[in-house]
Amino acid sequence: MRERIPHEIVASVLAGATAFIGGTALNLPTWAIFISWAAMFLLGAKPTLRNAARLWATMPVGSAFALVIVLIDQHIGTVLGDGQLAKNVVLGVVILVFNTALMCTGRLRAFALVPGMFLGFASFFAAYFGGFGFAPGNLWAAWVSVVVMNAAGPVFAYLSRKWTFARRTGADGTGTDGTGTVAAPDATVAGGAAPRLPSDPALTRA
Repeated sequence: MRERIPHEIVASVLAGATAFIGGTALNLPTWAIFISWAAMFLLGAKPTLRNAARLWATMPVGSAFALVIVLIDQHIGTVLGDGQLAKNVVLGVVILVFNTALMCTGRLRAFALVPGMFLGFASFFAAYFGGFGFAPGNLWAAWVSVVVMNAAGPVFAYLSRKWTFARRTGADGTGTDGTGTVAAPDATVAGGAAPRLPSDPALTRA
């Protein structure tokens, strides 16, 4: 495939366009787009609907586990006292329990992409504690905002490839002709035999 517009240019234009999403009164965490955008290419060189569906299924679940951790910590975080060590102990136990639950959830086929859950997990913490979302400081607003932005990442990944307007190339690197056919492959290869190199004994012996 040969790109008519370089992928670097298309991806950069799309990246710049996120400024018009985040730079609004909704205060959306547009950086979350880049997290799932990059994840798509970690799953394969070509963005596919299957890989997008895997991220769409797992990232919101990871964000939900993070929301529950924060919610519980807000209610029982000082049960052992107001000291920082006591708070850390409570938070550590809560994370231990729900992180275990998250990883066990990955045993279910629909949520088998555990790294996707952790990307959503981390995205929620960054959005909430970073004051992002249409209602800063609100757990549910942070969750909705980060889930929507994470969901947009695979779309941006797909468009970054689609809008290069790539065309097929023949075996010799040339483009297809007007009928959409490529140049005929080498007859030796087409016939099933391995192509011979000049160094082959059959070609060099007298």
